[in-house]
Amino acid sequence: MDWIRDCGMCASERERAWTVATHSADFFARFAPVADEDRLLAAALWVYWGFAFDDARCDSGPLSSRPAQFNALAGQVQRACEADTARGADRFVGALQDIVRRFRGFAPPTQVSRFTQAHRAWLSGVAWQIGNQAAGRMPDLDDFLAMRLLSSGGEPTFALLELATGARVPDRELHRPVVRALTEMAILVAALDNDRHSLHKELAGGQADQNVYTVLMQERSCALQDAVVAATGLRDRVLLRFVALHDRVRPAAGADLGTYLQGLRYGIRGNNEWGLRVPRYLSGGYWPDEMDDTLLTWADEPSDTRPGPVEGAPSIAWWWDPDLA
Repeated sequence: MDWIRDCGMCASERERAWTVATHSADFFARFAPVADEDRLLAAALWVYWGFAFDDARCDSGPLSSRPAQFNALAGQVQRACEADTARGADRFVGALQDIVRRFRGFAPPTQVSRFTQAHRAWLSGVAWQIGNQAAGRMPDLDDFLAMRLLSSGGEPTFALLELATGARVPDRELHRPVVRALTEMAILVAALDNDRHSLHKELAGGQADQNVYTVLMQERSCALQDAVVAATGLRDRVLLRFVALHDRVRPAAGADLGTYLQGLRYGIRGNNEWGLRVPRYLSGGYWPDEMDDTLLTWADEPSDTRPGPVEGAPSIAWWWDPDLA
């Protein structure tokens, strides 16, 4: 918490309180329970940074409907992530460079480079989202899913797995189509879960612009309740495919790839557990409440078990390619 106070990224005590209330250390510890403390701390600091940046500069800040201004800032932020000598006036730049400096202190260049590339992908997705918002454009389901794979922040979050655990997955394994498919499926399941976690708060605050529910309501001319049913079914179908494909790949995986794949599994479950309790989504007041420790209950079975690609979503249909292995 001292780092959040001292790094300069929070402009007010309220911003600091909401950043602390993301419980990002708890969040990422669920992704990488085998990580040592120094590596886990550095990864958690980026998650705190990412939530603070998202709140102040992306979802509801002054740049949330100004794509030209956001793109200029995103370029500066991304270069600061890539180069320690880069400079930027924005209050988030120095904090980000401190975090990436920590990564460079304990991780090989390959793993740091993978993170910075994933960071660029995230910012590109946010730019896509802000462009839609500025134009008053609601994407169709396929465009939304492609955008959400990027804008959700799942790319850099799962890229932290190697940094936190010390795994060094060889290129020939990490870039296999089947491993890429598993990564994307984990990202999308977590992103759709987050849409569900944040729905009530977004509706209450008048911020429910682009999420899977508003997309489905427009595309299918249906009520919110029907959109929730459809989105849950979509999410469950992707998760079932993830489990089936993971179980085909994992037995032959090397140790480092196995650690990475287990991190994807931990991340899906951990994100859901965290999101159902965290003040970021549950608190509706001016200041965040305490973390909810209510016992969670889970569905006994998926809501939709239909095999094959999701209808109306060709951009993710390749996940069901029978030749993936």
